[in-house]
Amino acid sequence: MARQREFDVDKALDAAMQLFWEKGFEAASLSDLTSRMGIQRPSLYSAFGDKKGLFEAALRKYTSAHAAHIRSTLQGKASVKEAFRAFFENLVAKEYTKSPNWGCFCINSMVELAPHDEKFEILTREHQMYLSVIFQETIERGVRSGELDRDIHVKGLAQTLVISLIGLTVFMKSRPERGFVDNSVKEILTLLR
Repeated sequence: MARQREFDVDKALDAAMQLFWEKGFEAASLSDLTSRMGIQRPSLYSAFGDKKGLFEAALRKYTSAHAAHIRSTLQGKASVKEAFRAFFENLVAKEYTKSPNWGCFCINSMVELAPHDEKFEILTREHQMYLSVIFQETIERGVRSGELDRDIHVKGLAQTLVISLIGLTVFMKSRPERGFVDNSVKEILTLLR
């Protein structure tokens, strides 16, 4: 008979995700992780395999929640232009009020691991593609309603907005002058003609 786990896997995974988000994959030691998760190493290995397996589980949990949040945010407004405006402006505002500024866990992973690890290259690319689908569905809604021009290249615009989101999120880690960022967001939003 298999032993039951003596810890809450979701709670432990949330704790690991937070630590990875703060420190990154390489800097988060197994001791840091087990301490933050409130478990012993054998429990970590039993539940997640190894540090990389734990990181993958944390990243998958994050990307699922992140995509659901973005979808909900964009669907929450009748106007597509207003939905994207609020989305980008809230992203910027949150980054300037949050301290410390850890950025996006998935984008951090894309920068730290994707260039050196095919699995994380694929996982982060999958998230980018999923966000592109969410953006594309939102833009299509705007075209159907007549709010956006029918001649917009919907897929290309969605992909451009994803790249803008990623670039903006990475750029925000350096705490640039707010006016510089606000002007850039205004220009990004002009793509929604």
